[in-house]
Amino acid sequence: MSTNDEQDNLTPDENTNLSTEAKTAVSIQVSNNRKTVKKLLLVVVAMFGFGFALVPLYDVFCDITGLNGKTNGTAVAYTATGIDKSRLIKVQFITRNAQGIPWKFEPVINEITVHPGEMKLVSFYAKNNAAHDIIGQAVPSVSPGLAANYFHKIECFCFTQQPLKAAEEVEMTLQFYIDLELPEDINTLTLSYTLYDITEKSS
Repeated sequence: MSTNDEQDNLTPDENTNLSTEAKTAVSIQVSNNRKTVKKLLLVVVAMFGFGFALVPLYDVFCDITGLNGKTNGTAVAYTATGIDKSRLIKVQFITRNAQGIPWKFEPVINEITVHPGEMKLVSFYAKNNAAHDIIGQAVPSVSPGLAANYFHKIECFCFTQQPLKAAEEVEMTLQFYIDLELPEDINTLTLSYTLYDITEKSS
């Protein structure tokens, strides 16, 4: 006997029971689907929030470890207890312009050697090649990143904004020393500056 014949032979009460069971099954499935969707939405929201939380956590981690190459943002006093003349550290200087700032920006000298604990003074040259005034801001970083904790800027043009009129040029100074506690396996540091146009932000 076919299924249709079997359904035709069911009593009205049996048909009603089957219909109720089918509706219940569908209702349960819909409820389960809704719960799954809600769980997925919660996961998405949680991941989104975690992504935002990672930014400040990463900044804190980098500030503690120096792994991102950030150097001190304000002047520090010279606190070295002496000069370690048994070590010589090569310090290289690199400059680059962020997109949109038509300045010539370069170190006067590309590299020097220095003893840990020894103060050094170096200069950087900048010229505004635009036909209008521009305010520049140099942002430094040190590599390897771990060395940033041991590179101390006593005086730096990067601490302040640098306004230059059209065609104006300037020589800017950096005074620094390397900490006596610089790890023994670090013999070369690279200090790089990226120059940004902050004219609109400063107006």
